[in-house]
Amino acid sequence: MSRGKKSVERATELMRDPKHIRNIGIVAHIDHGKTTLSDNLLAGAGIISEELAGKQLFMDSDPEEQSRGITIDASNVSMVHEYEGQEYLINMIDTPGHVDFGGDVTRAMRAVDGAVVLVDAVEGTMPQTETVLRQALKEQVRPVLFINKVDRLINELKVDEMEMQIRLGKVIDKVNKLIKGMNEDAYNNGWKLDAAQGTVAFGSALYNWAVSAPFMKKSGISFKDVYEKCRSGDMKYLAKNSPLCEVLLDMVVHHLPDPLESQPRRIRVIWHGDKESKEGKAMLSCDPTGPVALMVTDISFDPHAGEVATGRLFSGSLKRGDGLYVMGTAMKENRLQQVDIFMGPKRVEVEEIVAGNIAAVTGLRDAIVGSTVTNLMEMTPFESLKHYSEPVMTVAVEAKNMKDLPKLVEVLRQVAKEDPTLVISINEETGEHLISGMGELHLEIITGRIKRDKGVEIVTSEPIVVYRETVTSKIESVEGKSPNRHNRFYFDLEILPDAIADLIKRGEVSMNQPMLERRDVLMKAGMEKDEAKNIKDIKGTNMLIDMTKGVQYLNETMELIIEGIHEALAGGPLADEPVQNLKMRLVDVKLHEDAIHRGPAQVIPAVRSAIKAGLLIAGDSLLEPIQKIQITVPMDQMGTATSQIQGRRGQVFDMQSEGDTITVIGKAPVAELFGFAGDIRSATEGRAMWNTEFAGFEFVPNSMVKEVVLAIRKRKGLKEQLPTPADYLSA
Repeated sequence: MSRGKKSVERATELMRDPKHIRNIGIVAHIDHGKTTLSDNLLAGAGIISEELAGKQLFMDSDPEEQSRGITIDASNVSMVHEYEGQEYLINMIDTPGHVDFGGDVTRAMRAVDGAVVLVDAVEGTMPQTETVLRQALKEQVRPVLFINKVDRLINELKVDEMEMQIRLGKVIDKVNKLIKGMNEDAYNNGWKLDAAQGTVAFGSALYNWAVSAPFMKKSGISFKDVYEKCRSGDMKYLAKNSPLCEVLLDMVVHHLPDPLESQPRRIRVIWHGDKESKEGKAMLSCDPTGPVALMVTDISFDPHAGEVATGRLFSGSLKRGDGLYVMGTAMKENRLQQVDIFMGPKRVEVEEIVAGNIAAVTGLRDAIVGSTVTNLMEMTPFESLKHYSEPVMTVAVEAKNMKDLPKLVEVLRQVAKEDPTLVISINEETGEHLISGMGELHLEIITGRIKRDKGVEIVTSEPIVVYRETVTSKIESVEGKSPNRHNRFYFDLEILPDAIADLIKRGEVSMNQPMLERRDVLMKAGMEKDEAKNIKDIKGTNMLIDMTKGVQYLNETMELIIEGIHEALAGGPLADEPVQNLKMRLVDVKLHEDAIHRGPAQVIPAVRSAIKAGLLIAGDSLLEPIQKIQITVPMDQMGTATSQIQGRRGQVFDMQSEGDTITVIGKAPVAELFGFAGDIRSATEGRAMWNTEFAGFEFVPNSMVKEVVLAIRKRKGLKEQLPTPADYLSA
């Protein structure tokens, strides 16, 4: 029997016993060696040949990933590992490290119980290491550490044996400091990383060797041997006597939790339903006979099978032909056509998948990433996936040939399903399709894929920055009248406090929560009780609070009011950009007693015009996206690095030196960062390493607001004359 076939059979046997399953993610900063590590683990499991490991980049199955040498999509694979005479099934996800693809990391963390955090021994922890670690801890995913590229430390930096151990110790301390700062309870309850305990391994993914304290006892290889063999270039000895695959997977099996141990802890954080309900109990105990609870964490498109939904099955089991519902949709039954596990880019069909596994299924037409799928008609959905960054750049795309337009619309629908960090909309005036993403690279990759994989020739515009609108002061009792004058709505508008906007962004406040739980969290953050218990809608970081008392027919009209508000928030009056951080209090309503006179055509325009006029009266202004920039250069290039930030309306707020290099940390508006990569390369003769990450939105300087607003209005084909409140209230 071939090795591949045998591993599939063993995998299908092991997946029935959650005690012998480990669901893990490999997370790290870009270029720290995740994909090379994944290759070597697969080679050890017999899925790819050992000669190709590290060169094949098996998990980077996309040609774009191969050519750029970076991971863009999270890839799944299942493999079997033997530890202390017992076999275990390891479901592994290799995630991207580039900040533009952080959404994939968020989604992968929902599917796994443990994470192997990879850190480059030479570079140490980097901004993205911090981001991925925060993501893991937020999802209650337990970390272990692998310090990679130890050979570079010895051979390139020429450190001695003592210095090597000191440097490795510093990396562990830094990661522990991050864990403690992000989740002190977990840190104190045994999540502190400790080389002596075996939760840290050291090695070289490229040369396929690793060491850890427990494995050193077993193999007799010491740090001294590591140092000497690296100095003499005898990596083969280390790879043979202390193979990476064995060291790392032993650590995973021994220290990372199985689904039975992990789900009771994780479900409490990612699901806000009743823990005593049938589905609640089933998820807490990872029950294969309970109701189906599947959280979709990835959607990919297979030209033969159509949409493939991958996700974590928290309870129940999946078989071909099962009828399931996707929560939050029209609740039509979706029938499973195929149930698979992933072996790298290949999907292998299996009879049945039970709770505790990562499953790939076809036939879920209605699912999108983040959907909760179940066989119950009613179930509280999982907490929605929160991404740390937001779309900050947009490109307009149109089909090169008009005949391809229907195909382009279909392809964009697919792309939006596959990558929920993208926002896709249509510019009504020009008919162009707008794709908003995390940065220049993200948009470049997506548009490249549309042309290459989906076979649609498109023309793309230059990238444009995404702005936001919000108020600068408070306004009370703005009146919105319906076109027939029979219905009136009165709103107070003000800026939502940062503390509350942050709670929404972190997912600690949402409309999925039980009302009392939400009320308590908001009151703790300083909101008054009356407001906290009357929240009717949260859209982005905007909040609607109903402060009315005893208004007749209001309940049945509330849905239309919310619809009108959503329309107003989608594009503010200044520049038709999304509105954020707005607190809206509905303070009074006068409704016509006859339902026919308070339908959608009356309520929606009245609410929309009240909010838009209110925004203008309350000093609507523009917010622009900001990125944090970290540039590491040799000492003599420090001036060049700081001027690259300051010359782009940026600020430098920290400098850290280590050895003969200095790291300049600052921030600058995204609008000024086009072409930054080329400029910094040429200015420093290619000697700079840099990083950017999303740092939120800040007000555009007053002196520039008018100029920026006019430029946006012109681009969008809006009247160049700025609107006034009367334009909305004259109805």
